Amino acid sequence: MDIAVPRTFIAYARVSTERQGRSGLGLDAQEAAIRAFLRPGDRLLTPTFVEVESGRRNDRPELAKALAKCRATGATLLVAKLDRLARNARFLLSVVEGTGDAGVVFLDLPTIPPGPVGKFLLTQMAAVAELEAGLIGQRTRAALAAAKARGQTLGGLRPGQRLPDTQAAQRGAAASQEARQRKADHAAHRVLSRIEALRAEGASLASVAAALSAEGVPTPRGGSAWTATAVRRAMLRASVASVEG
Repeated sequence: MDIAVPRTFIAYARVSTERQGRSGLGLDAQEAAIRAFLRPGDRLLTPTFVEVESGRRNDRPELAKALAKCRATGATLLVAKLDRLARNARFLLSVVEGTGDAGVVFLDLPTIPPGPVGKFLLTQMAAVAELEAGLIGQRTRAALAAAKARGQTLGGLRPGQRLPDTQAAQRGAAASQEARQRKADHAAHRVLSRIEALRAEGASLASVAAALSAEGVPTPRGGSAWTATAVRRAMLRASVASVEG
């Protein structure tokens, strides 16, 4: 009768957004899969390294910590799904090599063994997936270009998508306007001290405008050319915002 050799693992999980991280959406399922994989006698070292980051990004501090601990302890990296770790072959290869001799185990690929053979199989699978994704993107771009050449209007509503009702559209427009107003108010406050200093020296509004333009100071609306009217409006905006605040 074969005796199962105890194994040592370090778990890594990833969710794409902070909202998923706070709610546990996706994370709970990954951790449950990891716990179900473990056999009696296996060791799962703490902590589980959890990343809140897009799968397109390669700079992942929690993954770097997990890999460092794998190398230091000889543990195997344990990941619930291949797509939770990497979406391109080059990054996957760098991660697999970074785990050390124990390698990495993906729970959605249970037949892939750890070690050199597993590394080879994983990189081949990732290369095929990356090729497939590239070909799909290429075909999509070609189809969009052909549709555009035929004069077809691109975009529009997706199936099941509804336009916002009038009240929702008005609320969205009001919120957008409020955000622009707040941004302009903040910009006016930042430049107000410079305006007041120039005015204290006896500069006219036109002279202040010329000085701000020469110094490269952006207007509250993000422009680069100041006018006397823009200076007057910035002063008024800052004073009104101060009163309201």
